[in-house]
This record gives sequence, structure tokens and C-alpha cells, in this order.
Amino acid sequence: MPQRKNAIKALKVSETKRVKNLRRQKKVKTAVKSLAKDLATQKVDQARDALPKTYKELDKAAAKGFIHPNKAARLKSRLTKKVNAAKA
Repeated sequence: MPQRKNAIKALKVSETKRVKNLRRQKKVKTAVKSLAKDLATQKVDQARDALPKTYKELDKAAAKGFIHPNKAARLKSRLTKKVNAAKA
């Protein structure tokens, strides 16, 4: 355990950030996985409805610096292609 005051504070800040990052990661992963699950089970209408929600989570993560903006764009593009292919 840290002994100095600033080290104790740094530990608390680090723990808080870790918890927030885990929460963000879970939201993004859950959104992407639920969309993929809908596509796998041939629920195209649900997938089409879930696409904007997934976009929103990816955009939020990119805006907060959790993931790179290019990664968010790449994931959105790939998910859109999958939804459009399933629709056709």
C-alpha cells in the first residue's frame, strides 16, 4: 500500500478510472455482441433497430477517447455491411 499522500490519491484515481473504463468496455462489447447475435439468429428487423444504438455507444466511446475514432468508424462500417447483407 502506498505511504505518501499523493500516492494514496493516485491509487484512488487509478481505481476510479479502471472501474469507468470497465463499464465503458462492457457497454460497447454488449452492444456489438447483441447486434451480432441478432444477425446470427436471423432477426434482421431487431438488428436494424439495434444498429443506431450500437452506433451511439461506439461514438460515445470514441468521443471519450476509450477507443480510437477510426476503430469506431471501422466497426460501424463492418456492422452496417453485415446488416445490409442479411437484409438482402
